[in-house]
Amino acid sequence: MHTRLRTLRRVGAALILLIALLGGMPVLAEDIVCDGTVGRIEVDNVRVPRGATCTMNETIVDGNIEVEEGATLRANAVRVDGNIQAEDAARVDVLANSFVGGNIQIFQSGAADITAVTIDGDLQLEENTQFLNALNNIIGGNLQAFQNVGGLTIIGNTIGGNLQCQANVPPPTGGGNLVEGDMEDQCTNFGGEPPAVTPPAPPTSTPPAPPTATPPSTPVPPVVDGPFTVYLPLIAW
Repeated sequence: MHTRLRTLRRVGAALILLIALLGGMPVLAEDIVCDGTVGRIEVDNVRVPRGATCTMNETIVDGNIEVEEGATLRANAVRVDGNIQAEDAARVDVLANSFVGGNIQIFQSGAADITAVTIDGDLQLEENTQFLNALNNIIGGNLQAFQNVGGLTIIGNTIGGNLQCQANVPPPTGGGNLVEGDMEDQCTNFGGEPPAVTPPAPPTSTPPAPPTATPPSTPVPPVVDGPFTVYLPLIAW
């Protein structure tokens, strides 16, 4: 009997978690493995396994998110009390209205887009191979970008620590960052106004050629074919 009750409890817990993952009621679970979409639930830790794609919408994570080799994370308006850590991942996107209580660490991975996120710790981007974007974030610690080779923009961030960029190829572009600490190396001049975007020049149109004036034509007298009859007046002598 006790064995049967334990089995029923486990099945019930699994069903509750499944309902939550499909968008039902919030539930507190220990750890989940995410390969698909997770909605508004509360969990302890999240692991995105090798090659998987995990989309999280308004999910609350009391611990950490770990993104494994070849995996993709798309996090929208999430709350993570710990860290988001990716190594050898394919892509990491943490987007608007998200909060991370620890660090975001993306190492030796592909692309990343970190936009409008509040990060209490550091944002660390190291040895990544595709385009990276850090836009309009509030970062309590440092923003560090080292040895990335896919291109990097750093624009409009508020940084409580230092902004440090070294050995990135091509060099990063950026501006409009408010940095309480130092801006170093490749990011020395990334304060002030954001870089201006030059709009493309409008296409040049060739004005139409003026109309060619046609000279007036000289009237040609009509040609009248003969023979002709001429009447002369009669003169009296």
